[in-house]
Amino acid sequence: MPEMDGVDVAKSVKHLRPDIDVIIITGYATVESAVEVMKFGAMDYVQKPFTEDELLAFTKKSLLKRQDRIRRQLKPHVHISHLKGDEYFKSGEFAIPGGVFISKNHCWASIDQNGDVKIGIDDFASKIIGKITDIDLPNLGMQLKKGQTAFSIKQGHRSIPFKSPLTGQAAKVNHELLENLDSLKISPYENNWIFTIDAENLDEELKQLYIGNSAVLQYQEDIENYQEEIKKSKPKDEIIKDKELFAGELETLDDYYFDNITKLFFNR
Repeated sequence: MPEMDGVDVAKSVKHLRPDIDVIIITGYATVESAVEVMKFGAMDYVQKPFTEDELLAFTKKSLLKRQDRIRRQLKPHVHISHLKGDEYFKSGEFAIPGGVFISKNHCWASIDQNGDVKIGIDDFASKIIGKITDIDLPNLGMQLKKGQTAFSIKQGHRSIPFKSPLTGQAAKVNHELLENLDSLKISPYENNWIFTIDAENLDEELKQLYIGNSAVLQYQEDIENYQEEIKKSKPKDEIIKDKELFAGELETLDDYYFDNITKLFFNR
């Protein structure tokens, strides 16, 4: 091309329309040129010559990659929700059930009619963390203080500790959840609690948690802060759309940024 090369085209397109996926077709592919194109936002590159079948297979693979990204893209909106199941999951927004208390470390607490206090991870934690491979549950009868590590979420070899939002004794643990961890992708609330606690200072400590509009404001602040932090994990010259946010993004980070994000939002 006389006026600009493929790298310039990729840069221009991604600057004008970050939502468009760019694939470079080149006859001069090298490792260096591929890296150069990818860091400016191209999805992939393919080297000539190729057969029709090879191009079709490559296009199908790229389409699946795009569909997966769109499926995982989150809307940075927060609302008090009464949605359940698939309806809740497909919304793509961050939801907080009415009447549920949220801690600054993104645990939820809900008081049953019989007085049991159920505790689990909230929607922010569930969506940002992504795939969960195991949960280290608290021991039955374990005495917990507010702010003490109560359980840990496992993602492969990595672990995220979560602090108890309340003081008391661990009364029950949800072993059924361990048998169906994928249910957390649909909703981390309701039956997907992690443990219950016999709270000892409920009246006082509930005042330190968020509920309703105050929980929404806390979410919004953390979403904005998370977006700023996640940008630091990207190459400096990679184009990032301001409001881009993806489910399970924590899985893609190296150990340094993984540890930094988990300390800032789940273990502070």
